[in-house]
Amino acid sequence: MHVGNSNQTEKFALVTGAAKGIGKSIAIKLAGNGINVAINYKSSKDDAIFLSDMINKTYGVESFTVQADVSSSGQVTDMMDKIIQTWGKIDILINNAGIIQDQLLVRMSDEAWDNVIGTNLNGTFYCTRAAIKSMLKTRWGRVINIGSVVGIRGNPGQSNYTASKAAVIGFTKAVAKEVAKRNITVNCVTPGYLETETTAILTDAQKEFWLSAIPQGKFGELDDISNLVLYLS
Repeated sequence: MHVGNSNQTEKFALVTGAAKGIGKSIAIKLAGNGINVAINYKSSKDDAIFLSDMINKTYGVESFTVQADVSSSGQVTDMMDKIIQTWGKIDILINNAGIIQDQLLVRMSDEAWDNVIGTNLNGTFYCTRAAIKSMLKTRWGRVINIGSVVGIRGNPGQSNYTASKAAVIGFTKAVAKEVAKRNITVNCVTPGYLETETTAILTDAQKEFWLSAIPQGKFGELDDISNLVLYLS
């Protein structure tokens, strides 16, 4: 069943890393409010196809999958070309794709540093640069970057991830000022710990440690993030 605002029916969104977790929740939330959604994935092809098919059948909007490793500038260019060829434009970009490769700094490899920076920061840059070109032509656009609270407060063992997310926050602020007069907004959502596959594998002791730092004493839910992203969209 389609629910939502009729004025959103001609909006076209790309959600990167949308096959699972936060990205999947966001894609469903946008589709449920009448926004057409392209589902980007790197390796989770079956999950992405299942999600896209479900969106098409359930919400009455257009959805298709597009494979790309966002850390590759060339693959991002090909992905954006496919979306523009299909829809003619892109109105909403959700930069959600991200990875972690945790290790203490003294043991962190160059590869672990480069991989995380490549996906989380460079991927956000490549996708935003490409999407903004379309948004500038139509003089309307929304870019929402998914950051992390660790990009604000830091976290031991995550110097690469923290650096990437802190940089995304700075990137967001700069680009927002560049394009604001063109009716394009750029925002960053910085989730804390959520009820996802990642937190599900934590030990009771680990959960207790992280919960002690959260005033409400509970992990956030995926809807907390997807509802905010919908509002910003």
